[in-house]
Amino acid sequence: MTELSWAQVSARRLARHRLAAPAADATTGPDVAPGAGRLADVVSAMCGAHAQIASAAELSIGLRVPGATRELVRRALWSDRTLVKTRGPRGTVHLLAAADLPMWIGALSAFPAPPGERSVALLTPRQTDQVLAAIADAVAETDLTSVELTEEIVARTGPWAGDLVMEAFQDRWPRWMAAMAAATRGGVICFGPNRGRASTYTSPARWLPEFTPMPGPAALAALVRGYLHAYGPATPAQFARWMAVQPRWATGLFDSADLTEVAVEGSRAWVNADDTEFTDDRPSGLRLLPYFDAYTVGCHPRERLFPGAAAERALNGGQAGNYPVLLVDGVVAGVWHQRRSGRSIHITVEPLQTLSAARQRALGEEVERIGDILEGRASLTIGTVSVGPHA
Repeated sequence: MTELSWAQVSARRLARHRLAAPAADATTGPDVAPGAGRLADVVSAMCGAHAQIASAAELSIGLRVPGATRELVRRALWSDRTLVKTRGPRGTVHLLAAADLPMWIGALSAFPAPPGERSVALLTPRQTDQVLAAIADAVAETDLTSVELTEEIVARTGPWAGDLVMEAFQDRWPRWMAAMAAATRGGVICFGPNRGRASTYTSPARWLPEFTPMPGPAALAALVRGYLHAYGPATPAQFARWMAVQPRWATGLFDSADLTEVAVEGSRAWVNADDTEFTDDRPSGLRLLPYFDAYTVGCHPRERLFPGAAAERALNGGQAGNYPVLLVDGVVAGVWHQRRSGRSIHITVEPLQTLSAARQRALGEEVERIGDILEGRASLTIGTVSVGPHA
């Protein structure tokens, strides 16, 4: 069995997440201006960018593509349509590469329904089928806000679909929304461009004319392969946590894949069978990663990524992503926070270790880069971050 060090694993993950060096363009070199395809390649490599907070997704992607800005990310999403906004890992909102959507929908459709999914309690199987058909019909020709979509669904099914019975954020949503997870998982619906402050929903089949879900077994195999390419070596339990599925089911999925077992400083894990090469490069560099960045959420084991004081300071009840983090040499070494006022972006960084002069220069450059991505003027303060998680 191949024996690997944590340093080897960390260095490879950094490189594959485009956090160790600028993402290179395969055909025209690293100095060319970033385009929609280049952004999509990076999003594909990281298996999606968490997008519950839009600015965090824009920053996650922008930090990985030299010269990218939030406007370029928005253009890739809403104009070029090389990215798509929908629900991905754990049922949370992500930006995915549009070219990967057939794989994602094929895999998600083949996953067991999450235990306790609210549609079971609020909708009968027949009602769920009616709602899914009504959604597909309603968004086939136009993008709709949630209010408009509710009206269309009620008109196609009956008043019961609009009953305000679904508990949500100290509010109540209409009954039909209990089927939203199934609708996105099945590729019936995805997000369309915002209309003012209101989100809209659209049809993936209309938004991406060549969209056809991949068959389940092939899609599941491709998803495991992509996950291990970005986050491996990994275990079935870690994959299960990433996707919010049962560990036993994930173990069966790993058993059916073409994998090779390795040992990372004594702990068993798996990689793709044709992807067993690791260099002796050391993890290096300094990065400021935003809320729910794919690297901090998906990489395990937690105690390696969040060593010592970092676990107490940067994890929230063991959950990664609730704090933006300072990453030094591939591990979490602090937290940070930004406050925006117009074009001014005030960034406070709280390191958990003393930064050398070289590290402080690198931090200043990273802050300047964040300003460029978010199209503002960023300033740096090194001090205590006083806000709580997800603030």
